[in-house]
Amino acid sequence: MADTDMSTGRTMGAGSARESAADRRRRRERFLRALNEARQVRDRVRPRLTRAARMREAILLRTFR
Repeated sequence: MADTDMSTGRTMGAGSARESAADRRRRRERFLRALNEARQVRDRVRPRLTRAARMREAILLRTFR
């Protein structure tokens, strides 16, 4: 079994660079999933603000064409 650093939760050893990159990708994927879910919840809870944001974005995109 590999030694783990309790403060960071990372595995120490010969392949630590590769493992930490894989861990970083997993953490990033988990974060992006949670962020996307939070945005979807916000959009459901506040449909008026979501619509206003879409309208502002559409106007901004039309302005710079």
